[in-house]
Amino acid sequence: MNEQPPRPTILVGASHGTDNTDGQAVIRELLRRAQQLRPDVQVVEAFVDVQQPSLVEVLAGLPEDADVVVVPVLLTVGFHTQVDIAEAVAARPGTSVAAPLGPDARLSQLLWERLLEAGGSAEDGVVIAVAGSTAAAAVPRFHELREQFNGIGGADALLGYGAALDPRVPAAVDIARRQRPGASVSIASYLLTPGFFHDRVSEAGADIVAAPLGVDDRIAEIILERFDAVVTTAALV
Repeated sequence: MNEQPPRPTILVGASHGTDNTDGQAVIRELLRRAQQLRPDVQVVEAFVDVQQPSLVEVLAGLPEDADVVVVPVLLTVGFHTQVDIAEAVAARPGTSVAAPLGPDARLSQLLWERLLEAGGSAEDGVVIAVAGSTAAAAVPRFHELREQFNGIGGADALLGYGAALDPRVPAAVDIARRQRPGASVSIASYLLTPGFFHDRVSEAGADIVAAPLGVDDRIAEIILERFDAVVTTAALV
């Protein structure tokens, strides 16, 4: 009896999308590195907003006999994971969704490294700038990020949100100044790429603004780990 070859499983990296060309290059390079680390897995790029091709279009164009795991190349759960990605995944048979990238101690470590590279320190009034989310499930994950970050570098960082939640980043910068009179205020940018949100963070009034997380092999490894977790679970069923 001839055994059927296993169905291929494709990794679709679904990111938010941005008009910023540097931001586009970051996502492209992260997925390229994931592909380089795992040449046996086909890695495909898709977007939930702003850029094309959309996730829906990408999924519709994949071979019908392929299993697909959509990895949200996003830092937390939110509207895009719970609605946009979930609906696209549900519409295509053989498609599963992985967890988003964060929180993860490696991302918190990278966030700390970016702050140090920008000239920030634990002695500053530190604000962790996150995009924010309307999803209630995101809130404890933001606080987990803060605890990880503070534990790594010994800071007493505040959270500042780009949208949906308070305090917003400029308000958090003001709070940090009041808490540490005379100290510099630094922003650690918990964002994957340069673009709209990071531009707003840069205008929030801090003395130092760190770069987004950007390109790093650790992020590519997390993408693959999220993919593998789904594939392994499916194999055990």
